[in-house]
Amino acid sequence: MYKIIDLMYNRWFLILLLISNVLGTLYGYWWYRGQLSDTEWYFIPFVPDSPTATLFLSVLIILILIGKKWGLIDALAFTTLIKYGVWAVVMNLLTFMETGFVSWIGLMLIASHGIMALQAILFLPHLEIRPVHLYITAIWLFHNDIIDYVYGQYPVYGNLSQYQEHIGYFAFWLSVFVLVLLHQLVPRRSD
Repeated sequence: MYKIIDLMYNRWFLILLLISNVLGTLYGYWWYRGQLSDTEWYFIPFVPDSPTATLFLSVLIILILIGKKWGLIDALAFTTLIKYGVWAVVMNLLTFMETGFVSWIGLMLIASHGIMALQAILFLPHLEIRPVHLYITAIWLFHNDIIDYVYGQYPVYGNLSQYQEHIGYFAFWLSVFVLVLLHQLVPRRSD
């Protein structure tokens, strides 16, 4: 495990991770292009959840590379990577169960979103937050859940739309889960 952590903080490896996450972020926003074109401008920041999570991670990596810390980015990256990584893996597995068909795109989404959640855990040794970062992150996550499932801006998984209420309930508890993880696993800054 320590060798993996050492690798995670090798400058060249971090640059490679940054490039990968920036490309993944751009692809993610492109993936949402159809839904974003039909979205009111004031909902747009809350629609592309996974690309926004990897955007937070990209900012976190840049901060590591320049020797800076920002607890709010630490908190947002950690929670959104796990929440939307796990959410997408579960939604794709449910889609496979619902349709009886496993697609290569679904497999790619499972792999890429699983890696998102894994990256959050691997960056744990770098993370530090203040209590206010936890509170702001909680507001972001729960506000996003409300935008998604009250205002109907959730990511579209065609075959699963009939389960919207259940998916919204699952998303709520994922928010609670990642906030508990943030509170329990990420050290607090003393200054």
